Amino acid sequence: MVEVHDTVAKVTEQIERRSRGPRQKYLDLMARSRDLRPQRGQLSCGNLAHGFAACGDDDKDSIRLMESSNIGIVTAFNDMLSAHQPYAEYPDKIKSYVRAVGSTAQVAGGVPAMCDGVTQGQIGMELSLFSRDNIAQATGIALSHHMFDGIVCLGICDKIVPGLIMGVLRFGHLPALFIPAGPMPSGLPNAEKARVRQLFAEGKVGREELLTAESASYHSAGTCTFYGTANTNQMVMEAMGLQLPGGSFVNPGAPLREALTKEASELITRITAQGPDARPLADVIDARSFVNAIVALLASGGSTNHTIHLIAMARAAGLVVTWDDFSELSAVVPLLARVYPNGQADINHFHAAGGTGFLFRELLDGGLMHGSASTVWGDSFQDYTQEPFLEDGNLAWRPAADKSLDTDVLGTAEAPFSSEGGLRLLKGNLGRAVIKVSAVKPEHRKVVAPAVVLDSQEDLSQKFAAGELERDCIVVVRFQGPRANGMPELHKLTPLLGSLQDKGFSVALVTDGRMSGASGKVPAAIHVTPEAAMGGSLARLKDGDMLTLDAASGNLSCDDENLGERPLASTPRDSEEGVGRELFSVFRQVVTTPEAGATVIFSEET
Repeated sequence: MVEVHDTVAKVTEQIERRSRGPRQKYLDLMARSRDLRPQRGQLSCGNLAHGFAACGDDDKDSIRLMESSNIGIVTAFNDMLSAHQPYAEYPDKIKSYVRAVGSTAQVAGGVPAMCDGVTQGQIGMELSLFSRDNIAQATGIALSHHMFDGIVCLGICDKIVPGLIMGVLRFGHLPALFIPAGPMPSGLPNAEKARVRQLFAEGKVGREELLTAESASYHSAGTCTFYGTANTNQMVMEAMGLQLPGGSFVNPGAPLREALTKEASELITRITAQGPDARPLADVIDARSFVNAIVALLASGGSTNHTIHLIAMARAAGLVVTWDDFSELSAVVPLLARVYPNGQADINHFHAAGGTGFLFRELLDGGLMHGSASTVWGDSFQDYTQEPFLEDGNLAWRPAADKSLDTDVLGTAEAPFSSEGGLRLLKGNLGRAVIKVSAVKPEHRKVVAPAVVLDSQEDLSQKFAAGELERDCIVVVRFQGPRANGMPELHKLTPLLGSLQDKGFSVALVTDGRMSGASGKVPAAIHVTPEAAMGGSLARLKDGDMLTLDAASGNLSCDDENLGERPLASTPRDSEEGVGRELFSVFRQVVTTPEAGATVIFSEET
């Protein structure tokens, strides 16, 4: 096994060091919970009878026997979301597969699954980030019945996987794994989709042309094919060893997809306390797991949402991760993938070119991932350089491709697309922020220009339509953080700012909101902390202030040295009601900063 790179080792050690207290507290809790196994053995006869009342006689007999495993399924199925629609049949399949090996499974509960693609630009997006913690809480409720020996999670998309992880980590005395459903087949090429979106933003095509392009892109069951948060989730789950290797991006309905689902269903029964190879989640997940996840995120150019989610996920395991960890790793991790919006290929193309197995091997060979990290499958993460295939109809494994089959999509450690991961930390008198530069050309990575200060996406659209932005400028969209309005993704900004950049203007974005997979060729300082609604410097800015965004030096500042003495602008909230926003008012009052995970479950000190 290759020796771990010095920086990777250093970051892992500093996470362990700063986490010493909360991590031990977490492990102590898991040790106390472990004493309950098998949990249903602690139930009274009346409790247990309620728990299996609806089962068939054979399953009732198995559940009565504490020697067999009863698996709890937590599902995010709904048939509005293309990514989750295939999950309709998964519970019955899983029950059948585990029954065949002498165990049982029950649907423990369902969790909500909302889609940012549906709510982008709508007020419902203000519930998006908060839905993650709601999912974590719902997962806890689903698993609270003391009926289960292992956990299967069915979830794919943006806030759903992080929420599920946060929930199941609190049941870390049990083993857990994720079963994905895969991405939809490729549709309209990403370059064409982006072109039509920008033409619509410029008023050159109508809504009918835009809808035709969008429908050709998002056209069937499965995850959206661009490399946004949903597909980044799948990359991260593999990198953490919580899914089968090479299985994230196999399309729904494919025979290989079915074989992987069967294998995962059987696997969870083998790693319970009743099986021969117990692997409780608390033993699988540690600082190495999260470093591997961050490295995979950086090397693949994944979603910036994970600079928030991975921090919240880590806190659920008693681990304290910061943006400094991301920045230090990004300086040494090369960018090895070009998938839209960081390139023109989609996730199916990435998978065909070599996929996760090739990517992980390149990183492991460079000492950039912990090959010794524990996983749910195989002996260690070193085994995740394999890929699945069907041999005479049966699932088999082989080494992943030994070379990239498309060097425009998958690079190598010797010939990366960039020598660094493309995610950087910005600091200055405007606060701390992250910037994703993997799709930003070097000549656009430093912008010094007057501020255009706005309080909403709609304000930008109006100024753009009026021709007021035809100049060099740094657009500041403030009061978009979790305390202000739940931190919605600001998808409307990218086409407009991209159009200005194409006209030759030097433009950038600074915001306390999120961009996710929508971040692209325009430099964007996002997740600015502290946010405007918490008294951050963005609330002190005014039009015309000279701002500097310099990704190379990490500078994010205003040239007024007396900025901190200015009065704060008030939060411009017309309403906190509608589409259920009033149900989350307490979340807005207590949510932590993005660098602490933007969570209502764990405090800044956790």
